[in-house]
Amino acid sequence: MRRRIDPVTGARAVRQWAADVDAGARPQRATAATAVRYTLEELAACAPGRAVEVRVPPFGVTQAVAGTVHRRGTPPSVVETDAATWLALATGRLEWEDALASGALHASGERCDLSAYLPLLRA
Repeated sequence: MRRRIDPVTGARAVRQWAADVDAGARPQRATAATAVRYTLEELAACAPGRAVEVRVPPFGVTQAVAGTVHRRGTPPSVVETDAATWLALATGRLEWEDALASGALHASGERCDLSAYLPLLRA
């Protein structure tokens, strides 16, 4: 897998995002964007495949999880959420089921439960 976000830069962005959230500050948009893109790359690395499309608008999208290959149109399995929810899931600050129950996370289709791959890292 070709990385677009340098792992050191990505991990730094995730730590900065977490520090901002812990301090009650709003993370900078560029920090959140880098952190989201990096964690999406991490997901694709630990769950290679193209069965599930994970969308975190407006910052990024990736395909992950082995299974049915998707090529065009709407994929059979989609996970979509906002940046704050995705980063909370990726860092273990939020559980998958809690995000689903709150409505902050939308997941449909086979293999869309990504809880086995989360958290991706601890911040």
